[in-house]
Amino acid sequence: MALQLRPNCEYCDKDLPPSATDARICSYECTFCADCAATKLGNVCPNCGGGFAP
Repeated sequence: MALQLRPNCEYCDKDLPPSATDARICSYECTFCADCAATKLGNVCPNCGGGFAP
């Protein structure tokens, strides 16, 4: 089962098309850009507390 990437970063609303290499997703399909995940969220999902994967 593949996770479904959302079309925008949930923090800054940056567009994240399916081919985006800077998208990060958690196991609950929360989607953020790499910059927000690393610098603003400390690689911890604010919605579920999980980690991110590219």
